[in-house]
This record gives sequence, C-alpha cells and structure tokens, in this order.
Amino acid sequence: MSAHIYQPSYRACRIARIALVIFQDTLDAIAAVVFPAPCRICGQTLASASLIPICADCFAEVQPITGPKCASCGRPFVSPIAAQYPNLQCQLCRRGVYGFLRSRSFGVYNDTLGGAIVLLKYDAVTRIGSWFASKLEHIVRGELADLKFDAVVPVPLHPARQRERGYNQAELIAKPLARRLGIKLGSYLLVRTKPRPEKFLLTRKERWRSVRGAYETRSGAKVDKLRILLVDDVFTTGATLDACSRALLRAGAASVTGITVARVVPELTRPEPIGDPLASNTT
Repeated sequence: MSAHIYQPSYRACRIARIALVIFQDTLDAIAAVVFPAPCRICGQTLASASLIPICADCFAEVQPITGPKCASCGRPFVSPIAAQYPNLQCQLCRRGVYGFLRSRSFGVYNDTLGGAIVLLKYDAVTRIGSWFASKLEHIVRGELADLKFDAVVPVPLHPARQRERGYNQAELIAKPLARRLGIKLGSYLLVRTKPRPEKFLLTRKERWRSVRGAYETRSGAKVDKLRILLVDDVFTTGATLDACSRALLRAGAASVTGITVARVVPELTRPEPIGDPLASNTT
C-alpha cells in the first residue's frame, strides 16, 4: 500500500503566501514602533512611529492633481487659462484615442510619489496600497461622484510575472479601495495573456505596441453590462488602461473608468527612477 503524498492546492499556496505577507507586515509594524527607522525614500530618521516608512518631509513633496485638467483623461493642463473651460479636452481625447470613458489620477509622478510606488511594487511594502486606496477613494467620491460602478478591477500582471513577484501591486490598491467603496472586487475578470517586453524603457510607440492584444477577459467571466472602475499604479501614456478597457468593452462591459495613483506629465514630471528592468509593467 503506497503512502499518499499530500500536495497543497493552488488555493492553499495562495492563502499561505497572503498569510506570510500579513505576518511580515505585522513584524514591520512592531519594528517601526520599537526601533527608530529611516525614511525609505530620503533616508532621514523618522520622527515618529508609522506603518508607512515615509517621513513628513517626503509626504509634503507629494503633488496632488487639483488644478484644471482634461475632462476625459484627467491630464493636468499647465496653462491656468484652461480653468475657464471646465469641459476642455486634451488633443488625444478630442481625437478619441482612448477607449475608457474617463480617467483620473491622485498625483503627479515625481520622486516622492514614484518612490512610494516603488516601495509597493518592488519592496512589498504592502500597507502603502491602503494609503493609496484612501486617496483614490476621495477622487471617486468627488470627481467621479456622478458615475456608478459595479466592480473594481485591477490591471493584471502576466501570470509568469505575478508568480515571480508573488502579488500584483494594482490589486493591493484595488482591494482596499473596493472595500472602502462597498463595491465588489473583480480581480478575476481580466487577465494578461502577453508578457511585457524585457526592455525597461519603452518609447511611446513601443508602450502602445506592447499592450496591443495583451489583455482578455477570463473565460466564463460575466462582464456584460458591468460598469467597471479600472485601477493601476501609474498612468504613463494611457496605453495600458486603453488596452484593458477595450478588452472589457468587447466582452460587453457598459463602461470603463480608469483611476491611478500617479500620472506622468512631461511638463511636470522628472524622469522615472530606474527599477528592476524585468519587473515593471507600467505603461
């Protein structure tokens, strides 16, 4: 009689990974209270214990997008004259480039906000996702209050990338956001079928080409007539939100609205910090 060898299911392994992340977060939180720690962005010692390892000076450098912006994609307008035209659209939106209904972002991508995203994305400082979610909640209840949503959907990673990283940073933002809004989380609705090129810095054309046909709705997923709130970390060219939106709309979604933590604005944004060239999915 052969001995039965227990093989944990995928679900059991996933639960174990989540439990490990929670345990690590708990240890980090205790350490932050007991031991002085440096700010993970600028390096200066934190003046007070915090679950988010970022100092007050760095928080002060975060630049929320509050001025005049494109009524459709949310791109900030540099000229103050734009404030006189509340329904003004940027050139891309006037041309109908994007498939999503509307898009908004919390802040301009700069050293501080970009650094916080890197901590979430590469260093697994997962509690930053909840802080991001609190900022996005204000946008949904404010600028997007006229819209209704049936599901919050994070932009997915390619399965190989997610296995390598162990989590999807967009989901770490979308999950607490869905909880705050009282809307179901639809992580299962969308999948990435085409991996991102290994080249880290992509031109605008390369970004659009890299996501063309890269996303599909999951087989058997019920998307018909859903009003989707699509969540990602950074809006660089809008190619990723556009590709995801078109996949959801083809499957029958009623509408897709994008929301991201940061927005790259060439006139206001410094070059992106160099991270792991194999781990980025920002487009």
